[in-house]
Amino acid sequence: MYSARDVPVTCRVGIIRGLPVLFSVVAWIRVALIFVAAPGATANDRAFFCKDYGDILRAYLDGRGIVDYTSLEQNRGPLDAFVTKMASLDRSVYDKWTDKERVAFWINAYNALTLRTIIDHYPIKPIFLPSFRFPKDSIRQIPGVWDKLQFKIMGKEMTLDSMEHDTLRTNFNEPRIHMALVCAAMGRPPLRNEPYTGERLDSQLNDQTTRFLKNADKFRMDSTGGYVYLSSIFQWFGEDFIKTYRTDKFADRGATEKSVLNFVTGHLKGRDKDFIEFGNYQIVYLAYGWTLNDRSPDSGN
Repeated sequence: MYSARDVPVTCRVGIIRGLPVLFSVVAWIRVALIFVAAPGATANDRAFFCKDYGDILRAYLDGRGIVDYTSLEQNRGPLDAFVTKMASLDRSVYDKWTDKERVAFWINAYNALTLRTIIDHYPIKPIFLPSFRFPKDSIRQIPGVWDKLQFKIMGKEMTLDSMEHDTLRTNFNEPRIHMALVCAAMGRPPLRNEPYTGERLDSQLNDQTTRFLKNADKFRMDSTGGYVYLSSIFQWFGEDFIKTYRTDKFADRGATEKSVLNFVTGHLKGRDKDFIEFGNYQIVYLAYGWTLNDRSPDSGN
């Protein structure tokens, strides 16, 4: 978790009772090793190997968040190593993190394990019944992908569902996670090419939201026809926005839609914002795109 590079290694010359004393590099390395062995919530703890995971994201994602699964599967060692580190993370270290750092950790864990799941089954083979409803390369073709496949986190077996629903949605009031959790589908927000960190979590989630709302496949307005088109994500998880974004605006709508619209308008400006706040429109939830976020030549992405 730590390295000697985290502690400055310096040679110093001092005078003690008139005698020169040289603190050797070896002595300072010994001091560094004490810090290496000592448990505690340092910056490296909180980032939790983010450099390792970040290198993976930067190597195999393009600017749109599309993944080169072919190359990632062929060079899977670093991702497998990161998954192993999450499995062996000491719970006492996690307990020292702030809520934002914990949220960042679970988002990274969910996204990294989704990548791991895809390359474990890549190329994805369609199965009979799901192939009638979903694209042949969809994550929906992997049996039990969310509620059956088990992954070890801090020594505990968990599913992707338990990470999202029983941990993130239950233990933290942060609805913006839905702008960050990526289930390898084109209908989701783009996978970010950097890890989430507690220090930057707010700015990262706000940026994710802005990017998401700029995509016409996820959100758009028709002021002439009187429609606002929202991602199905806001239909599935709209209740998560009530606690933070509850509002008296948007009369004649239910609490869930009011909260979602209040969240959305926080990322709009000018006429777009005015139309959502004061216009007369119907809400239509867009069909969710289950095509794999794959950069391979055959994917069409």
